[in-house]
Amino acid sequence: MPNDATLDSVHDALRAYWGYETLRPMQESAIRASLDGRDSLVVLPTGGGKSLCYQLPALMRDGYDVVVSPLISLMKDQVDGLIASGVPAVAVHSGMSPEEQDAALHAVESGDVRLLFSAPERLLTSKMRSLLARTKPNAIVIDEAHCISHWGHDFRPEYRRLTDLKSVVPDAAWHAFTATATAQVRDDIAQQLGLRDAVTLVGDCDRPNLIYRVLPRVDARGQLLEAVNRHEHEAVIVYCLSRNDTEKTAGWLKARGVEAAAYHAGLSPNVRQRVQDRFMQERLQVVCATVAFGMGVDRSNVRCVVHMAMPKSIEHYQQEAGRAGRDSLEAECLLLYSSADVLSWRRLMTRSAQEAGEESMPEHQSELLERMRRFCSSMRCRHAQLAEYFDQTLDQERCGACDVCLGESVAVEDAPVIAQKILSAVARLNSSFGAAHVIDVLKGSRKEKLTRYGHDRLSVYGLMKGEAVPVLHSYIDQLCDLGALERTPGDRPVLRLTGESSRFLKGEPETVLRRPNVAETRSGRERSRHAEADWEGVDRELFEKLRELRAEIAQEREVPAYVVFGDATLREMARRKPATLGEMLEVKGIGNAKLQQFGEIFLERIIRDR
Repeated sequence: MPNDATLDSVHDALRAYWGYETLRPMQESAIRASLDGRDSLVVLPTGGGKSLCYQLPALMRDGYDVVVSPLISLMKDQVDGLIASGVPAVAVHSGMSPEEQDAALHAVESGDVRLLFSAPERLLTSKMRSLLARTKPNAIVIDEAHCISHWGHDFRPEYRRLTDLKSVVPDAAWHAFTATATAQVRDDIAQQLGLRDAVTLVGDCDRPNLIYRVLPRVDARGQLLEAVNRHEHEAVIVYCLSRNDTEKTAGWLKARGVEAAAYHAGLSPNVRQRVQDRFMQERLQVVCATVAFGMGVDRSNVRCVVHMAMPKSIEHYQQEAGRAGRDSLEAECLLLYSSADVLSWRRLMTRSAQEAGEESMPEHQSELLERMRRFCSSMRCRHAQLAEYFDQTLDQERCGACDVCLGESVAVEDAPVIAQKILSAVARLNSSFGAAHVIDVLKGSRKEKLTRYGHDRLSVYGLMKGEAVPVLHSYIDQLCDLGALERTPGDRPVLRLTGESSRFLKGEPETVLRRPNVAETRSGRERSRHAEADWEGVDRELFEKLRELRAEIAQEREVPAYVVFGDATLREMARRKPATLGEMLEVKGIGNAKLQQFGEIFLERIIRDR
């Protein structure tokens, strides 16, 4: 274990390079393991400071560490951030010219760097193996380590070959880091990497600064626009299921005065890079994307993540929603749910399995999908459900930061009668039509199809003409979740009664249907338990001016805005209003290197505003 002098020097480096006074308990334990030369497996939530756990130890000893990172954008952003903080680091990846790569490798051989970032594929080449054998790194750090596990949400086969490097650098310690991993995934990571007598550290997976909202998809675009308007001039990521959806959603938002852009794998690399650069430099605030815009996004001040449809697993949801509030300030995660999402995922997964030569989707994928469905349809505290999924418990009974605990969806008073009307309509239609047709009958539509079939003469015709179509769709979704109805598989699903339907028609089980409490949802952001504390004493006008200055500097330097300063640091500046460089150095998040680069220009803006 490091002695006190070593721990003192760790805190000195923390203050000098990153501008923080203290480490979180789990960070200190991870750093101790690294300095002791122990293997480790560390699970810390997004925003929990896991990067510091492997960045700081590299400064405390001679030599360098290797960091395995899955995406070029992640490597570039980390290296930019480290250099801005005064930490010598390089990356080697395919986006660099041969000359740039050679210069980086020469810096490693010369002992001029402390951290080398690379993708697993490149590290396994003969050239890199030879470099590692000659230079003998102290540690191999596997970032996003869930990629090594078949049970993880982003499996990448090349990660499993990393153990080939053990024969190249037999004395190096191995450290695996990830933000989300169940016990099963953790065990698989440790086994696949062959970790020896590893220190296993699992942090609290709860993100109390995030407000989780899972609402019935009643008016998807209207609900999206409300969320975007709640976060005007702030960063929002909108996740869509298909490339086409991203284009249409971005276009719809732009037509309503919201500057938005689409991002998906079908766009050219140049277009994707331009969108990502604009977003990271705060010249673009809203991106409508597929999950391709995910792991590589490291903007710390995303204030809202919207899922227009249900993700395929809780791990995926945790990872994608976790893009919000990485700076530990308040943020919103809105998921618009329909039970039809489950069918869409089943079709996609079955098709993918069949293309791979399998008869049906793997059983474990089906289980993950079902767990996600239950999370969406349940009306229990969202924070508590996520904690339980990752084998943890929430301390308090009510989190004060989700739609359930904030009372943002309300029980419908006449739910049993509504259920009976909908089930009766399905029965009168002989379980032969889809939801849209059932709703047309209940609404009393005059469409030609209804009169042709004689459905305008049914006793249920027009029974619910006063209800909005999106609300009726939501009720049908909820009845499917309750087991009172089911949808047939295929591209054009039909609604059918189930073995439980007769009990619901008789009113035997207590039927609970919910609808969004629009007024509560609109005001929910102000009611979160973190929002007031985060803004207490902050001069908001000054904060916005400092944000503008940060964006100018980031654009000029072609780096993400958070590389200059994070939102938490800007808020503290706008709260404390330092008058000297000495006072500026007391602001959390400002170390010596950043003070030297940015101190005077930010100080000038603060003094000018007094």
